[in-house]
Parts: sequence; C-alpha cells; structure tokens
Amino acid sequence: MSDHAMPALYLSHGAPPLVDDDLWVSQLGSWSSRLPRPTAILVVSAHWESAPLTIGSTTTGTPLTYDFGGFARKYYEVTYRSPGAPELARQVAALMPDSEPVAHQESRGLDHGAYVPLTVMYPDADIPVLQISMPTLDPQRLLTLGERLRPLREQGVLIVGSGFTTHGLPFLRDPSPTAQAPGWSAEFDAWAGERFAAADLDALIDFRAKAPGMPYAHPTIEHFAPLFVTLGASSDPEQVPQQVIDGFWMGLAKRSIQVA
Repeated sequence: MSDHAMPALYLSHGAPPLVDDDLWVSQLGSWSSRLPRPTAILVVSAHWESAPLTIGSTTTGTPLTYDFGGFARKYYEVTYRSPGAPELARQVAALMPDSEPVAHQESRGLDHGAYVPLTVMYPDADIPVLQISMPTLDPQRLLTLGERLRPLREQGVLIVGSGFTTHGLPFLRDPSPTAQAPGWSAEFDAWAGERFAAADLDALIDFRAKAPGMPYAHPTIEHFAPLFVTLGASSDPEQVPQQVIDGFWMGLAKRSIQVA
C-alpha cells in the first residue's frame, strides 16, 4: 500500500442513543477530523449477515434500516441521505473471484451499525456510502474478504468494520450509559487491547477460545467479526493498530482501532 492509501477502521458503533453521548460524539468527531477526506465509505456492519456477499442500495435516498426496537420515536425519524455509490458497488463485485458469488439487494438501506456513527463522523452526508453484508462469521474468511477489498483504499475509499468490542447485552445489569463495566467486559477489553498492542493476530482469530470473559462478552460473535475485515484490508494484518478510542458505554467496551 502507498503512503496515500486511506486507513481502515474497526469501530464500536453503539446503539442509536450514541448521538446523545457527548463524550462519544466528541471522540468520533475528533477521529474523523484527523482522517483524509474519503472518496467513498464502504461499511461492513455486525447487523447484516447474508450469504453470499450482498451489496446494498447504491442509490441516494434509500430509506435507512431501523433494525432495533424499544427506543424513543426520534431515533426512528433519523435520516442520512448520503450519495449512492454505484461505481464502488461495481468495483467491489469485480474484486471478488468466481468462487465468491455476489448478490444485490437494492432495497437494503444502511442499518444502524453504519449510519449511527456516520451521522457523527460525517454529519453532512456528502460522501457516497455503500454497505455490504458479512457473508460469514469465520475470521479467516473475513480476513480474506478484507484482503480482496484492500485495493479500494488506494482510491481513497474508507473501509469500516462496525461492531462492538464487547456485546454481552443479555448479561448487563445496569443499562445506563455510565454503568461500571462488568468483569467479563473489562477482562475481554483488556485482553483485546493487549493483543492489539502485541500484534497477536493468531490470538485474535481464536478469541472464542483464548479471550477471558467469553462467552459473556460475545454470546454471539457478529459484533467482533467485522474486525477481521478491517485487519484483512490493512497493509499488514499483523501490524500494531492505532487504538483510537477506549472506555465503556453501558458497560460495553467501545475500543476502536485504525490500521494503515
């Protein structure tokens, strides 16, 4: 990769009330302000698992996917009319080998794993955005997917894996934003930070067996899985990433990284 390639991100995207958390808003806004301006944004979110690899809406104005329940009405009235990205969709499809079939779902708008952080990071909604599905939860296959997408970074495309470093929602006892992190969340987060600092890709791949706090930190693994797309899209999946955000929200770890 050249020195001018866009970085790739793995971010903990939070729930819709993210936009009401002043600290998180300032952290995400500060992060995006330090990035080069993307030519387009490609998002792989924890909230869209679909095989084969599926490309979402490529048109401007496709309604958002409000894939959540139990929140105030205002969160269902959010809009984010980013430009469509049909050319990026064509490039993504062209980068896939014959062994990786590609489907299209034009009616599929951005889900909250994509649009919630983008409303904070790029509030003007003036950058083309495309979301694609996770066709698998297997870390090795997702690394390969990220590697196939890597050339897009040379064209200024910001690749974002959107998940949550811990996501044990069934085991939370205090859902308030400032709640103390449960032991399983704090332990998994500390382990992840250490493995990032050590560039220990093998341990990250085997997180279900090696990480403390499991299975409570990830009773299902779709929120950690986007990390591997990000790492695969990096110039070297075994590099030491920049750990840009840490801390907790509702007791869940919001650790987020950037790779070159």
